[in-house]
Amino acid sequence: MERLPTHPGERPHESDASPGPARTAPPTPPPPATAAVDARGIVTEWSEGARQLLGYPPSEVVGQPAARLLADDAGTAGAAALRDAAGRERWSGTVALRHRDGRRLRRELLAHRRTADGPVTEWLVVSAVTGTPEGQTPAGTPEGEAAGGGTPRSEAYGSGTSGSGRLGEWAFRQAPCVMAVFDADLRLVRANAGMEQVLSLTEDQMRGLRLPEIVPHPVSDETEAKMRRVLEGGGPQQLRAGAGPAGTGANDGWSTSLVPLEDPAGHVRAVCLAAHQRLQEHLARQRMLLLSEASARIGTTADSGRTAQELADIAVPGLADFAAVDLLDAPRHGGAPSPAAPARPLAATRTAVRSVLDDGPTASAAGTAGTKTLYPALSPVARCLAQGHGALYDAADPDLLRWARQDPGAARLLGSTTHSVMVVPMRAHGATLGVALFGRHRHAEPFEADDLWLAEELTAKAAVSIHTARRDSREHTSTMTLQRSLLPQTLPDQGALDIATRYLPAGTRAGVGGDWFDVIPLSGARVALVVGDVVGHGIRASATMGRLRTAVRTLADVDLPPDELLTHLDDLVLHLSADESGTDDTAESAGGIGTTCLYAVYDPVSRRCALARAGHPPPAAVTPDGAVRFLDVPAGPPLGLGGLPFETFETELPEGSLLALYTDGLLAARDHDIDEALDKMFAALARPAKTLDTVCDRVLTAMLTHRPDDDIALLVARTRALHADRVAAWDLASDPAVVARARKHATEQLTAWGLDDAAFITELTVSELVTNAIRYGRPPIQLRLIHEDSTLTCEVFDSSSTAPHMRRARTFDEGGRGLLLVGQLARRWGTRHALTGKTVWAEQSLSPG
Repeated sequence: MERLPTHPGERPHESDASPGPARTAPPTPPPPATAAVDARGIVTEWSEGARQLLGYPPSEVVGQPAARLLADDAGTAGAAALRDAAGRERWSGTVALRHRDGRRLRRELLAHRRTADGPVTEWLVVSAVTGTPEGQTPAGTPEGEAAGGGTPRSEAYGSGTSGSGRLGEWAFRQAPCVMAVFDADLRLVRANAGMEQVLSLTEDQMRGLRLPEIVPHPVSDETEAKMRRVLEGGGPQQLRAGAGPAGTGANDGWSTSLVPLEDPAGHVRAVCLAAHQRLQEHLARQRMLLLSEASARIGTTADSGRTAQELADIAVPGLADFAAVDLLDAPRHGGAPSPAAPARPLAATRTAVRSVLDDGPTASAAGTAGTKTLYPALSPVARCLAQGHGALYDAADPDLLRWARQDPGAARLLGSTTHSVMVVPMRAHGATLGVALFGRHRHAEPFEADDLWLAEELTAKAAVSIHTARRDSREHTSTMTLQRSLLPQTLPDQGALDIATRYLPAGTRAGVGGDWFDVIPLSGARVALVVGDVVGHGIRASATMGRLRTAVRTLADVDLPPDELLTHLDDLVLHLSADESGTDDTAESAGGIGTTCLYAVYDPVSRRCALARAGHPPPAAVTPDGAVRFLDVPAGPPLGLGGLPFETFETELPEGSLLALYTDGLLAARDHDIDEALDKMFAALARPAKTLDTVCDRVLTAMLTHRPDDDIALLVARTRALHADRVAAWDLASDPAVVARARKHATEQLTAWGLDDAAFITELTVSELVTNAIRYGRPPIQLRLIHEDSTLTCEVFDSSSTAPHMRRARTFDEGGRGLLLVGQLARRWGTRHALTGKTVWAEQSLSPG
């Protein structure tokens, strides 16, 4: 393959042309001079071309300061060049160098910043042509030729007086695309104005350099490899990328063609590079990619400030050079947008800021998150918020200029270099939440309609996330308020148990669940303990919890055994599920199906505890000697399944025993398994403590290392006992004559207890209850008095299951007034049923009131 002349205008060799005077082929141009200088100014690489240019062998230069290569009086200029290059990716300019023999050479240098392996940054310095001593013309250079050699440009493209030659030159220079010619050595010999503009380099600065030396980038290496394929006869080649603006590397917005240039004999002498910018197609693809990326990056948390910052981060630098997001201090809800701006200024809080330049015109002027902003009534921001859609402004827009004059903060934000601005309101579900500002000062292109569309889409995504987060926050607050209002506000007075409780709401976005606990005083000094867990989260779960808690209290007042109470509660959940089966939200409208519950009744007289559970974790018991165990309560099904039985488990608890009832959120820890969680709970329960509050705190501290993923309800109770000196019982015959004896037993016992003031009401109650048992019940009959601190309970048992009913006697009725009188004198009264027989009881208060 014959080599193309060094310059495009050089004539072909005589062997390839018509006979004529012989010309001597120009000498092969020297290789480019390249060197590498690290951040300290030390030369790290030195090429053969650099040796030919300045005469220094590598051994005399590598490892030495690069400043030693500058001419003696050019040190100031060299320092200025270094300052000019600071913060830039590329630098070019003329520098006076010192040849090894002492001559001065003024050279056009091109330097690229590059990062080697690791954090070290260095400069790759390139010079294409051998140097020329100042004031001299290169030897052998004919008058009128360029300093680098070759024929005059007029001759290269035809006769200097030829119109077609001039037209060809003009066409090449002014072609509406990027064009360059590379010779057989793949060195640039011609570049048009488009190439100069895109790379911000002149043709003289690039002549003689290979493309990777002009734009160091892997795409340049790929392009050069395809150019070599063209030279080797591979035909035209295509690339979907090109050199980026100002030497920034690859740019996907270009389509590059490589075409062979052939002589009349058909030999490939050079390669023509032509690049066309597919700007609109590229911008459309970039916008779609940015929009797709925004779906994953905006709204990752429930924090409004974080979401606003995510909007600013995704917009810069992909869309704008700076972005600021302001949220209104008082969001506006409802109503159609108005074409008129509001009459009063709008107050907002700057929530997020982002700029491409840390020290640019908008970095400090945009303020910081948390600063207050007041928008004038007639400002572009106020108008866009009123109209409900975004707007484009250029630097000369009268509205923008007026706003800058009215608001010093706006003037600082826009700055003198900002040439294009977008104002986009943040709206979601009929509410105006704030405004997003976008500006360009480094991008040369102004915003256009498609950019405004993209900004509105991004802002809408952020607005929906912020609105949802605020709504979830309000719902969470409402749910928490409802949940806490439905839980016991104070624990009831009773003498059977010492009790401490804790409730921890879930720390996840799912919201508060339906966990609850309750303490219910029963007749005969007994106390019922309840812990339950409603499936789901949110207001519906809390409301279902409230309904179930009320139902449990109602059933407990009937004094049902634990297994029967859970059976009735199971029926209730089935009814609730049937009532809500027509709603859309099936996940949250199950009416409580799957709810778990544990119901326990403790009797301080017998010190026995009866328990039943519906799908709930078993309770833990700690005996006074510190032994911890689970109570073997049969595991019934969760509520709402229907048709499956529940079973009561009874056990005796020594006085001072500890009972721990809890929901499954306590054991659902993510950083340890269930066995480890149980060991920690048992250890915390077994440690001696002065108060039950300390026990609760120890359990939660041991079990939780983070906010729980599910609600936690914890109830810890220590058992007491009513000893024989507080309980008196008498077996009675089924004879009306025994009523007087029963009254006497009661008054004597009251005297022994020092309760003579309660004798009158107690005698009347005993007389009525024993009479009813003898008249309507069946033997055996037993009278029992229970004395607590502030309560006296009178109980009469008989083996009949028929319960007495209060009625209002008519004027001439001889009976029917006994229970009415008992109901008026006692604090409360009722009937509880056993497997055989019933107990009618009445409580009276011993307090002074």
